[in-house]
Amino acid sequence: MKRTYTVVLRREPEGNYTVLVPALPGCLTEGDTVGEALIMAKEAIECYLESLLQHGEAVPEEGPILSFERENLTEGFLFRVTATVGEEVSAHA
Repeated sequence: MKRTYTVVLRREPEGNYTVLVPALPGCLTEGDTVGEALIMAKEAIECYLESLLQHGEAVPEEGPILSFERENLTEGFLFRVTATVGEEVSAHA
């Protein structure tokens, strides 16, 4: 199963990035760089969805895209992250 969610990256005063996934309450993570934060976001989403599946709960859809006032995004970014859950990943050497 693949799901794509909007993630919000917020730059913190310390220089790292906090990542929020609005469609998945309580799903958040952080990274030292934007790239690392996006990798961590994908992992957090996959863990969140895997937990829902293990507990027999419904996996939420994205829902409407959030809108933000321009002044609220001066230190943040919006990205779309696709996560895969419940499929075996084969390693290619």
